[in-house]
Amino acid sequence: MGELLLIRHGETEWSRNGRHTGRTDLALTADGEEQARALRPLLSGRKIAYVYSSPMRRALRTAELAGLPAPQIEPELREWDYGGYEGVTTAEIHRGRPGWYLFRDGVTPGPAGHPGESPEEVGARADRVLARITPRLDGSAGGDAGDVVLVAHAHFLRVLTARRLGLPPSAGGLFTFETGTVGVLGTEHERPAVVAWNARSL
Repeated sequence: MGELLLIRHGETEWSRNGRHTGRTDLALTADGEEQARALRPLLSGRKIAYVYSSPMRRALRTAELAGLPAPQIEPELREWDYGGYEGVTTAEIHRGRPGWYLFRDGVTPGPAGHPGESPEEVGARADRVLARITPRLDGSAGGDAGDVVLVAHAHFLRVLTARRLGLPPSAGGLFTFETGTVGVLGTEHERPAVVAWNARSL
């Protein structure tokens, strides 16, 4: 059975400044591009069968610089819809909403077309992604055997990790995820398990 490799895109200006970045399509910074290139040695020794990426250019560029095969774009790998909190830092949110916690409280509505997502809605999206890729991991879909790579965004991948481990979406808050790093989800005794996290080398 292959392992599930989760890659958070490299640094952007907003990730460096702690601003919530969902629908805003930012480029990588120079440091972010270096972070992505630095993943090449880590990934080059893996037998990668499938690569999926968020449609955002920060994710696609990370996949390219990391030396991954051309990814299949998966729209459901997009970041959390932060609604009215797009571009806002947690510190700024806390000034008007003390104690706010994304993984418990969700967000406020944003402009037309961006109502924001609750933790449960992000969890449902993660479940749909997992339902599609699990047959590729366990071999039941046929085709090539190997690892499956998802290149996406911190908060979404944290929720997806929680769901893969059988935890509620809110448990995504237990997994910090640095820019330009890899999380590896495998199995132990046929049950999903974290093999590595925030890795820059394996």
